Amino acid sequence: MDNNKITKRDTSKKKFPDGFYWGAATASYQVEGGIDNCDWAEAARAERVPVCDRACDHRHRYEEDFDLASELGHNAHRFSVEWASIEPEEGKWNMDEIEHYRKVLNALRARNIKPFITIWHFTLPLWFTESGGFERKDAPEIFARYAAFVVEQLGDLCDHFSTMNEPNVVGSNGWLRGSWPPFKRFALTDLISITNSGRSYEARSRRGLKPLFLYFRVMKNLATAHNQAYKAIKKVSPDTEVSVVKHVIVFAANWNPFNKIKAAFANYSWTSIFMNRTHKHCDSIGLNYYFYTQFGDKRKWRKTDMDWNFAPDHIYDALMRLSKYKKPLFVSESGLADDDDSDRAEYIKKQIEGTWRAIQDGADVRGHLYWSLMDNYEWALGFEKRFGLIEIDYDTLERKIRPSAYVYKEIIKNNAID
Repeated sequence: MDNNKITKRDTSKKKFPDGFYWGAATASYQVEGGIDNCDWAEAARAERVPVCDRACDHRHRYEEDFDLASELGHNAHRFSVEWASIEPEEGKWNMDEIEHYRKVLNALRARNIKPFITIWHFTLPLWFTESGGFERKDAPEIFARYAAFVVEQLGDLCDHFSTMNEPNVVGSNGWLRGSWPPFKRFALTDLISITNSGRSYEARSRRGLKPLFLYFRVMKNLATAHNQAYKAIKKVSPDTEVSVVKHVIVFAANWNPFNKIKAAFANYSWTSIFMNRTHKHCDSIGLNYYFYTQFGDKRKWRKTDMDWNFAPDHIYDALMRLSKYKKPLFVSESGLADDDDSDRAEYIKKQIEGTWRAIQDGADVRGHLYWSLMDNYEWALGFEKRFGLIEIDYDTLERKIRPSAYVYKEIIKNNAID
C-alpha cells in the first residue's frame, strides 16, 4: 500500500499509525441495482434466491452516498466492479460501464477518499457460468484477461486492486452447502448413503461425490486465477498494488487435545491452503472477519442478528494468522447485522481495539474498512439483515446515518481508540 509514513506509536495510547486508512465497503450487486445478466439474477428469476432488483440504487446515488461517507470522516472506500456489466459477452467489453466506474472513481477522488477496487465480488456473467464457470479448465485465463482489462482501464484512477473476494466462501456455498449458485451440494449424509448403497455404489458415488470433487477443482482454479491475474495485471500496470481478500474464520479449541487437532485442521483447510497457494502473488492481503468458533466451547454466546457469535475482539487472531505471510494487511470487511443499532458501536470499538492489538504485536495493518457503508442485499437472505452504518429505507430509498456511525467517526477523527 502507498502509505510509507506508517510508524509505530506509543503503546500507552491506542493510536493508529500515521496515514492509516479508515472507511467502509460495498459490493456492486448488493448495492447498485439493475444488474440482471449475472448468475445471482438468474437464480432469483428461478426463485432460488431473493430478488435484488434496484437494491439501494447506488448506481445512480453514489455521489450522495459518498457525501455521507465524507461526512463520516472516511478517507477510504472499498467497492467492486461488476464483471457481468463490463463483459456482458465473452471477450466483448462494455465501455459505457467502464465510463460509469471512472465517474465513481472521480467522485471518490473529489472527496479525497482513496478507492480500493475489488475486481470480482461473487457474481458472475451468465456466459461464463453457463459454460462451466470456475469449473472450466481455462477459467484462470479467462479471469486473468478480465482482471487485466479492468486495471488497464481504471488503473490511472486507482492504485489498489483486489482480484477476488472470499474465494473459500464461493467454493463452500456453491459446491458443498449448495446454498449459492451453482447450487451443488455435498454432505456427509451423501457419503453414508454411498457407503451403504450396495450394488448401486458406483452410480451413487458419481452423483453424490461429484460436488466434493468439483469443489477441490474450483478451489484450485480460484487460486490459479488469482495468481494468473496478478501476473497479467503487473504486465499492464507494474506499479499497481494487487491483493486478494481472504475470509478468515478463527477456529480455536479448549484444553482437549482432540479439539486442538480439529481446530488446527480447520484453520489449515479454510485459510492456509488457499493462502499458501497465492501469497507469493500478493502485494498485500485483505482480511474479511466475521466468525469465531471454539471446539469444546460450552459458553452461551451473545449473538448478532445473523446468529453469529459476538466476538469482534478475535479479529486480532485473524490478523495474526495472516501476518505470518509477511505482507501488508488491511481489514477489507468486518461488521455485524444489527437491525436496531443497539450493538454496532460496541462491536466496532472492540473490533478496532483488536486491530490495534494486532499492530502492537507485529501485524502490518494499514487500514480498516467496516462492512458495510449502507444496508444492502445480503445474498441468499435478501434485504432482511442490516449491516450498514447508513440505514436504507427500501421503499423510499431514503438514507439515514445510524448513531453507531458517529462513534466510528470519532475514532477516525482521533485516529485512536479509547
